[in-house]
Amino acid sequence: MPALFPTPQSDRELYPFRYGLIFGFFNALTWQIGIGTPMVLFAEQLGATPAQVGLAYAFVFLLTPIQIVSTALLPRFGFKQVMLGGWGMRSLFLAVPLVLSILAPWWGVKGWMVHALVWSVFFFCFFRSIGAAAIIPWLYSILPSGVRGRYFGSDQFLSGIAGVLTLFCCAALFATLPVYTALLIQYGIALLGSTLSYHALKKLPDAPKPTAISLRTVASDTPRHMFRRTPFRTYLWLAVWFSVLSTPIPPFVAYYLKVGPQLSLGNIMLFEVARYLGVIAAAWALRRRIDTTGAKPFLLLGLALYAVVAAFWWFYLKIHSDAIVGVFAVYFLLGLGTACWTIANLNYLPKVTADGERTLMVSIHGAVTACMGGLAPIIWGLFLKGTPGTGPAINEAVFQWFFISVLVSVVLLSWLVARLPEDKSLAVEPLVIGNAVLRPFRAATYLINLIDLKSLQAPNSPPEKPAPPPAGG
Repeated sequence: MPALFPTPQSDRELYPFRYGLIFGFFNALTWQIGIGTPMVLFAEQLGATPAQVGLAYAFVFLLTPIQIVSTALLPRFGFKQVMLGGWGMRSLFLAVPLVLSILAPWWGVKGWMVHALVWSVFFFCFFRSIGAAAIIPWLYSILPSGVRGRYFGSDQFLSGIAGVLTLFCCAALFATLPVYTALLIQYGIALLGSTLSYHALKKLPDAPKPTAISLRTVASDTPRHMFRRTPFRTYLWLAVWFSVLSTPIPPFVAYYLKVGPQLSLGNIMLFEVARYLGVIAAAWALRRRIDTTGAKPFLLLGLALYAVVAAFWWFYLKIHSDAIVGVFAVYFLLGLGTACWTIANLNYLPKVTADGERTLMVSIHGAVTACMGGLAPIIWGLFLKGTPGTGPAINEAVFQWFFISVLVSVVLLSWLVARLPEDKSLAVEPLVIGNAVLRPFRAATYLINLIDLKSLQAPNSPPEKPAPPPAGG
């Protein structure tokens, strides 16, 4: 039976970095629960409004400026210390929902409880942003160039296994136990995963302190890249538009299914499994095809799948359907569409960024799309509030208009994306950001990095060969 993690016999080169893969595996247990659908369902259980759900879900996107500022800590403290500090502190705030799941069934739900949960998510995401500034450049600095591809591929595989197992576990717990008992166990799993991933990080070797792009340079050059007429600016604002229309869908659909048709929490978690399987299917299918067909067809495919998703939910809300089979299918298509866009984005973005300024331009792309996308669930949450005094509810008429806006946006975006230039003969290395492909809604936050990855070489690693010049001079 093959080993889950590399051994000296299975992969001698990858074996010294197995603790990084162990980190990715156990970290998946944490983010699937702490900032995923279980958090949304817990907030609803405590009486959260759509605005509060949108706010909690958006923190991971809105706090990306903290990630940019935290890059300035790397030259002073180094990769390992910044990462451990951020990951260690975020673990503390998983104790808040753990305690709430104990208090709520004893004391009853109190008004302050949902506020405590929302603030715990805020601080979890705050310290996560600090740690996230270090992880990708740290891995690049310790992994030999010949091992990176296998490492990131293994990271995606192991995180995918852990993510799916976590979702199945949550569904089973909700189906067989009282809701607060299920939540108590789930957040216990999240805290355990965070603790084990922290200790795995401690066993990775540190690397020399890097030189980061100065924040003054970031402040002076960012407006130029965002607003000067270039292919990058055009694509940036199209990606922002996609982020704005796509980010609110997962939390509000899960919230609606609980307060509208009042489906069980176990069923809703199984829908999440279907979405995640769609992501995995897209990652597997696009892995080789995108190099030959180019990124643009898959950007358009992702948009087409979103059109189907928006049309389904509008019709579902219109007729007040309770067809679970259809919901499973549309969740799968949502995962497929999101991953198609994300993977194509990682391949197209290097084609519209200047080689000498790619680090900053990619970071701008990640920060702007994440922040603007994070604002969308907050704003829509204000409009989706149900009738005051009726408990958790969602305004279904406004929710229908939300999906109409998604459908119209997708049609317009498809027309604009189809006009984007793409030279398929141009050989540009796609961006590699590890298992972020398997969490496509948060992939933009992993693009934020003010360290030049090409300048990082692992000890005893031969320098990478420069890419050949394009044909024709």
